[in-house]
Amino acid sequence: MKIEKNKILFSSILLVITLFIIAYAMMVLDSGEDGKELLKQTEVPKLEQQQETYTSKLEAVDNIEEARTTNAPSIYDERMLDSNNVFNPDLSDKEKQRKVDSIYEQGRIRYSSTMTKNNITTQIRPKKALMPTPNEPETEEPPFTREMALEHQLFFASAPQATLKNYIEEETNIHVQVDGDQVVRANSRLQLRLLEDIQLGSTTIPKNTLIYGLVSFKPNRALLKIDNIDHMPVKMKAIDLQDGLEGIYVENSFRGEVKREIASDIVEDINVVGLPQLRGVKNIFQRSNRKVKVKVADHYQLILKAY
Repeated sequence: MKIEKNKILFSSILLVITLFIIAYAMMVLDSGEDGKELLKQTEVPKLEQQQETYTSKLEAVDNIEEARTTNAPSIYDERMLDSNNVFNPDLSDKEKQRKVDSIYEQGRIRYSSTMTKNNITTQIRPKKALMPTPNEPETEEPPFTREMALEHQLFFASAPQATLKNYIEEETNIHVQVDGDQVVRANSRLQLRLLEDIQLGSTTIPKNTLIYGLVSFKPNRALLKIDNIDHMPVKMKAIDLQDGLEGIYVENSFRGEVKREIASDIVEDINVVGLPQLRGVKNIFQRSNRKVKVKVADHYQLILKAY
């Protein structure tokens, strides 16, 4: 009868496992018996460095090392601790404010040039009450304080205004003419053209340069005001070359002037309760006056003079 190979393999594996368990148990028992040995004497560690001996007390005191002071680290940022080690979250802002105040204190304006260091210290010191003697006159206020107060008032009371330089002399006459037929209204501009070369300061303005004037009306006259020539500030007015009077002679402007005067007289003189339509009449006349137009012919010659 033949034994199967599977049974032989299985039985051999069981035999190996059994032998391993028996060997491990014997080894554990042997090690347990060695650990039951009793401690007979406690071992003391050997000193690596021998204790130094001194011949005198003075030598021993001199060799005593000072104890080092150890401080625990702070939980706060050192930049936020003041001189007393007190935490202040606004310390950086206060330091910036202190620097700004010191800069402002150094560069502030002195209103009197006569103030000196001695005068300032004298002003800060408290004055002692002195009884005037009959032979000695009473002390007056120092003069530099009065000067400083006066300069302080003048500084805040002054209101300087920028003045534009006028490049035209009072005796200068500039010949111009109207550049093309133009229809103008109040506060509109009139285009002119130079008939000759002119000198403004160190600048030469060539002939045929365009000039613009601001228009305003009077009875039978259209006035012109020139504020600049080629972007150079001037103060000039236009004179009619024919009659030598200020402005341009305009015949049709008289009708508009009469209309304006009649309208204002009627509305101001008549004031009747219950007639609110008069205000509308006044507004109609005012709108009509603003629409007054004047036609200026081409090549109309004028003379510009300073005023």
